[in-house]
Amino acid sequence: MSRLWYGKKGRKHQAINHKYTLVVSVAEYHRRIDALNSEELRTLCRRLKITREDTNPKQAANIKTDLEPEAFRPNLRDPSELLQSDQIEKLTKHLPPRTIGYPWTLVYSTAKHGMSLKTLYRTMLGLDTPVLMVIKDSDGQVFGALASEPFKVSDCFYGTGETFLFTFSPDFEVFKWTGDNMFFIKGDMDSLAFGGGGGEFALWLDGDLYHGRSHSCKTFGNHTLSKREDFIIQDIEIWAFE
Repeated sequence: MSRLWYGKKGRKHQAINHKYTLVVSVAEYHRRIDALNSEELRTLCRRLKITREDTNPKQAANIKTDLEPEAFRPNLRDPSELLQSDQIEKLTKHLPPRTIGYPWTLVYSTAKHGMSLKTLYRTMLGLDTPVLMVIKDSDGQVFGALASEPFKVSDCFYGTGETFLFTFSPDFEVFKWTGDNMFFIKGDMDSLAFGGGGGEFALWLDGDLYHGRSHSCKTFGNHTLSKREDFIIQDIEIWAFE
């Protein structure tokens, strides 16, 4: 907030800027994120010039049914070997609003780049976007995480509440930040991990991207993402939004 004030002899002094930090609950945080996603749909309707005056209630219901799948169907620059089209649409509904409208770009895959955490980190250089990690294990289960920023080597945990976990094993579920702690992402040359609390990671991958482990944790309030706590990685894809 800026204010002008006058000293002696009516001299105008430079505005003073005050900065305020708004603190909200985790529930309010997620409510605002959902509201932003809804705003994206309203923006799309305006762009298509669809208004309430143009439709009656029955027509509006039909338009909503027809519009929503298109609104949540992103453009992939490369085909995914791990995700089906319906799985992509389900994930898109939970992505941060700042990713909406950007095409998905495959920046890393074990099929193309090999099984190496060091190579994975190298492909993240220069990115300035959230990244979506999709894992398929030897049991054929698909799960992963949305990271609020590209993966990197770090001495401590990093990331924000945009980070979440997901699984399609056996049904689609998303596990968002609980607000219990801020153990979002941690990476070094030997492992990459998500979540924490209680001595266990929600998702952990070794440096060879061969062995993995999943466990319930306080950060995301998740259950085990894979069929078993310890799993063998078959393939990984990482998508950026740019």
